[in-house]
Amino acid sequence: MNAIPDMLDFVKAMSDADRLRIIGVLAQRSARAAEVASELGMPVRDAFNHLEFLNFVGVVRKNEDVYELDESGMEALSKRQFAQTQRESYTPAPDLDAKSRRVLVSHLNKDGTIKQIPSQPAKLRVILDYLITAFTPGVNYTEREVNTILRRFHLDTAGLRRDLVDANMLARESDGSRYWRV
Repeated sequence: MNAIPDMLDFVKAMSDADRLRIIGVLAQRSARAAEVASELGMPVRDAFNHLEFLNFVGVVRKNEDVYELDESGMEALSKRQFAQTQRESYTPAPDLDAKSRRVLVSHLNKDGTIKQIPSQPAKLRVILDYLITAFTPGVNYTEREVNTILRRFHLDTAGLRRDLVDANMLARESDGSRYWRV
């Protein structure tokens, strides 16, 4: 499997408090979506959406309309994320122009994190082009999910999120409830 979608699936599955609560319920017993919703005091539709996503990434399995924790699937998903004791070293893509490669090499650490956010607009644009690849087109993200993804690159998630929106690379609802890649 591709490492970036695996990472995003793992982050989305494990960074949402409701999903973790659902995993806690399913660790005790198998349950239908309505039972999970009732036990956790959430709308059935929300419980169903979370359960279906967890099923999609392999953390739970669905048998008819009953969900159960897939411990081996959860373990496999976790192991794929934490199996490497050392991060891959960052090398700019060979198809980038020389100027973009120089900007990335000078502003990124070997693990791909940002060591310094450039203030010059042209250099910032190169960094934003690099960041936007972490977001999948057609996927809606909450602000928390955007922050989780951006935190992998730098602690200034609010600034980077704003820069991506200002550069028309990410769009958002006016109330900030939903973000998506343009």
